[in-house]
Amino acid sequence: MTISMAESTAASHNRRPDQRPNRRRIADGLLAALAPVTACSIALGGLTTWVTYGAAGSPARIAVTEGRVFLPYGEVRDTAAFFRITNSGGADDRLLKVTSPAAESGTALSRHRMISASAATARTVDSARVPAGGTLAMSPFGLDVTLRARPGWQEGTFVPFTLHFERAGRIDVQAIVVRPGGGG
Repeated sequence: MTISMAESTAASHNRRPDQRPNRRRIADGLLAALAPVTACSIALGGLTTWVTYGAAGSPARIAVTEGRVFLPYGEVRDTAAFFRITNSGGADDRLLKVTSPAAESGTALSRHRMISASAATARTVDSARVPAGGTLAMSPFGLDVTLRARPGWQEGTFVPFTLHFERAGRIDVQAIVVRPGGGG
């Protein structure tokens, strides 16, 4: 099928004037496309930076250091243990529980809060968050592990513990028995 020159000219004259491309229509189209292209470029740049610095999808990497257990005194054998937990990974983790074969009747994660200059409250907690790229430092004024010491613990004795994490699994550590307030 061939189209004559007259039919072609008639078809082009039947086009509405607002359908013809002009500078304004082309500029408006380019501006409309610029917003999503810019948003995608910014997102890609952010993801590239995240991957470059090693945080993209990296799992929790847990290290447990500075394990200490307070030496019980007098007839009281209830005491507390403290650890410094560092997560150098790119994902949060949770400390679910702490166990020790050297504890007489089990262990518990506890959180202490001062209510006055000479009084504090303690409550058992189910778990503790260890933030990605952060540290959880246990202390007598915050999170600790409460336990009942076996008879015969002395300053300098090492006590075995297993820390159970949601993502990192089990980590076995030793904590040294120190006198409360001794700075050890």
